[in-house]
Amino acid sequence: MTRSSRPLTVTLGALQRKVSARVKSGTYASASEVMRAALRALEREESAIDGVLKSRIDAAFSDTRSSVPAEKVFERLRKRHARNLKAHKK
Repeated sequence: MTRSSRPLTVTLGALQRKVSARVKSGTYASASEVMRAALRALEREESAIDGVLKSRIDAAFSDTRSSVPAEKVFERLRKRHARNLKAHKK
């Protein structure tokens, strides 16, 4: 059987112990298997985050409410911040 990929050297630092522990426990057969599973999990996580962001962007663009000028938003934030500071000092 021919290999479809070439070996890759990766420096894991302290994470090496975690990879070794997973192999030693029998959960994974090799460090390569652990790394492939980790990359698949990372891809799932990034895909989920992308989905959430896309959903929020779509919701923002479909919002029919009128825009609030930035100056008003910042003025409201300054007032809220001042109230919070005052309440926190008590």
